[in-house]
Parts: sequence; structure tokens; C-alpha cells
Amino acid sequence: MLGEKHLFSKWKATAIVPMFLDTLKLQESVVKWLNSFMQVLDLAELKVSIALVNGVGLTTLKLKPSRRLRRMADVKSRLTQDEVEQLQHLLGSRSLSLLYKASVHGYNASIFHAKCDAQGPTVAVAYNGSGYVFGGFTNQCYVSSGGYIKDEKAFLFRVKSKEGVLSPLKIPVKTATSAIYDHSSNGPNFGGGALQLLDQNAAAAATSSNDNYTFNVADLHGNDLGLTKCEVYRVEDISSFLESPWRKITWTTEERGKIMEEIRSYKPYLNSVPQIRILVLGPVGAGKSSFFNSVNSVFRGYVTSQALAGSDNASMTTQYRTYPVKDGRDGKPLPIILCDTMGIEEKSGTGLEIDEVPNIIKGHVPDRYQFNPAATLHSDSPGYVKTPSLKDQIHCVAFVIDGCKIEILPEKLEDKLKQLRRKVNQFGIPQLVLLTKVDEICSTLEDVKCVYNSKAVEKQMRITAEKLGIPLAQIVPVKNYCSELDLSCDVDILLLSAVRQLIRLAESYLDNFPFERPKEEL
Repeated sequence: MLGEKHLFSKWKATAIVPMFLDTLKLQESVVKWLNSFMQVLDLAELKVSIALVNGVGLTTLKLKPSRRLRRMADVKSRLTQDEVEQLQHLLGSRSLSLLYKASVHGYNASIFHAKCDAQGPTVAVAYNGSGYVFGGFTNQCYVSSGGYIKDEKAFLFRVKSKEGVLSPLKIPVKTATSAIYDHSSNGPNFGGGALQLLDQNAAAAATSSNDNYTFNVADLHGNDLGLTKCEVYRVEDISSFLESPWRKITWTTEERGKIMEEIRSYKPYLNSVPQIRILVLGPVGAGKSSFFNSVNSVFRGYVTSQALAGSDNASMTTQYRTYPVKDGRDGKPLPIILCDTMGIEEKSGTGLEIDEVPNIIKGHVPDRYQFNPAATLHSDSPGYVKTPSLKDQIHCVAFVIDGCKIEILPEKLEDKLKQLRRKVNQFGIPQLVLLTKVDEICSTLEDVKCVYNSKAVEKQMRITAEKLGIPLAQIVPVKNYCSELDLSCDVDILLLSAVRQLIRLAESYLDNFPFERPKEEL
């Protein structure tokens, strides 16, 4: 057999194959047969000669690969290992197969489409002389349709910035209906010019922040539009799930009942605190109010919506609300009160102000207090609780984070969340992150029971831990009831597990206060 090194060598290679040839006619047949491989092997030169040595025919092959075959040997990925890892991080643990390399195949849109059309999801990667590695991803197929392709999962990215420094950036599509411009005369074109590679069929890019993708063009490529390389890869799913869950949960109706009873029967060991208070904080739209509604639904026995929830650019919650959770419609209150606030927003002067949080934690803010971002509550404000007791204060904080958006949190919003964490830490209040929308994080997560098998969910939890500086053990995934009309045992178990963990953290906070002997012992 001819080794790969023979086929792809730039020099003539020689292979000597022993063959038992006892007739001249057979020798001639072998020569004719071998010469027929000239085209099959794409060789520029093939010489065959046969010599008889001690009755054994030695067939000598002299071959030289064609120019095209030698060029194909150069079709190798330019991506380094750390760049591949960053790309996979952005793409969600997927494998990459090189389809098109402009430096080999040509900086030409027609060739790009010939190589990449009908190949499924692809990622285009560009390199410039300033060290930037950037590009775009589409979850749809190129088909040379001559128009726009809708893609809600498309995004632009940067893997490395100036001088090749690892600096990942993800820019999600803003107008999904115009995510990709798919024309045979254009190379990879994201958003109709937001990012266009192979511009004018040359080693160049063109960018323009528009309504389809919003970004600072200098952040993407440092204003260096000349390309040193351009590659397109097919993006293929690898196994989305771990063989065994990395956290153990029992998914049975018995377990659901067991956790519910554990919550019902919980009693804070301090007589002065009949119910623990849990402050729920998070960005607008993350699911704060929906979390209370979902927990309330579990104990009501049907899906209900007491707290105002929905989707809007501004916070749906404008008041401070304290929500006791009842065990059934006419049941007794459970030992938890969920305290809802305005959502946190990126811009200053909007949403919950950081300076309001100490007042809430210390119990100075009354129920139904109307937030005013322009003026925080002070001691002379109407309704200000001047001497709150321990039972009026916050015993645990739940940060509600949209698991689908943690990677693309605006920098100012991320800074606000970190400031809030530091503020809460000053009071020694324990915290738990509720990572919502787990069913949207992983598109193949059809069964909530597989949440701890999902690599995508685990990845988002680790990113959350890194961004917010909170231990992974203090992050739990949840799914709120949003579109469902009926309860699900598995969704209930995730919600109940989160509540149980909040109670345990609150209990650890109350351990800081002097022990009170139960009333019956007095």
C-alpha cells in the first residue's frame, strides 16, 4: 500500500512492491492497471517499470502529486488549541470541520458557496494582521438564496483582540429576520453588512454596526479590515449530555412530597423569627416574580400568577412586595416570605438602585413601597420602618439570572450585580443564584430530569460562578412556570429543591444570633 506521505510529498516518491509475475503478458497487464490510477490518485507523473529478480517481479512506481493535490495538503486549520476552546465555549461544546480556506481555495464568493452551501450550521473565522481573530456563526444553511435568512441563534464574535490576546466577545443578533444575507456574489455576510468577509472577492472584511447587530466595530477587529486568513467550518453537535448527572436528584412523586413536607414543617429556631425572609434580586426579565408565582403554584396545586410578571424593556415590578406562601388556597402560611423588588437595569437612574438594598436588608422598607429611582428611601420618608426587628430583616438573598443571557450580560449590568453582591456580603447575608430558563439553555433538553446531565447547563452555571464570583455550590438551575397550564412533578422538584436550599442558607445566617429557648420550655 502507498503511504499518505507518498501521495502528499512535493517530491517524487518511489515505492517498490514485490509481485510474483511468471509471464510477460501478466506483467504488461499489471503496468496497464497501475497506469490507470494516474487519474484516480490525481498524479502529475507516474512511471512504472518491472524487473525480474530471481523469478520475482519487482514493480517500481515513481509518482509525483499534481499541483492541486499538493495545495489540498495545505488545507489545515489555522486555529490554535486555545482558539478552538474559546470557540467551542461560545458555540456550546460543538465540533468543527474545516470546509473552506480562502488562502488555498481562493478569496472568492462563488468558491465559498460551492464549498459551504447546504452544509448546515457554520462558523466563519477571520484573522487580521493586528492579531484579532473574529467572525460570525449561523445556525442555518447557506443556499445562495439571494435574500435574508432568519436565524435567532446567529451571533458575531471575537476570540482574540490586539496582538493575539485572548479576549472573547459575543454579539447576538438583534433582528433575527435579517441575521444572514445569503447571496451567491457575497462571502459570509452577517446582517446585510454588519460583518462581511471576502469583501469585493478580496482578502478583506467590511463592517457596519446596524439594526441587525449592534456593536462597536473597533471592538470586533480593531479597525483592521485586511485579512491574513479566512476559514469556514461546519459546526456539528457532539454529545450534549453527560453519561451520569454531576448532581444527584431523585425524580419521583415521593421525593416531591418529601421536600414539600420538609418545607411545611420547618421552624426557625429563633422564636422571634416565625418566617424567614428571602430577598429576590435580578435583572429585568430574568424571572424574579415568576419564581414566586411558580413556588406558590406548587403549594396551591395548580398554576397561578399572583405577582405581576411578564416581558418588557422595563421592570414589571415597581413596588417592594412581601409575598407569604400558603399551603393550599386556605392553608396556613409556610415558614417563608419571598420579597420581590424592581428589576436591575443597566442604566443608572433606572430599575432598582443599589443604595436601596441596605434599607431592604435592614427591614426599613415597608410592603408596597413604591420605588423611585430618582430618590432612595430615607428616615423621613412616609412608611419608613424606624426600628425593624430581626423578623422584618432579610435572612437570605436569591439572585435570579437568565441562564441564556449570562454570557452576554452588558458590562455595566454585570458590574451592578457584582456591586450588589459586595453590598449583601457586608451584611453577612448568604446568597443563592437561581439560574432560570434551563429548558432554553439546552435546546435538546426535552426532559427536565436531565438538567444535571446537560453539558450546556453545566457550562452556563460555571460561567455564572466565574462572572459573579460565587461558588458553584450556591447556584441551582430552575424552570419557572411560564406557558404551562398544568404542574409537572419534575419542574416542581427543581423549584422545591431551590426553596429548600434557600431555607438552609437562611438557617445558617440565623445561627449567628443568640439561641432562644423554645416557648414550651419556658
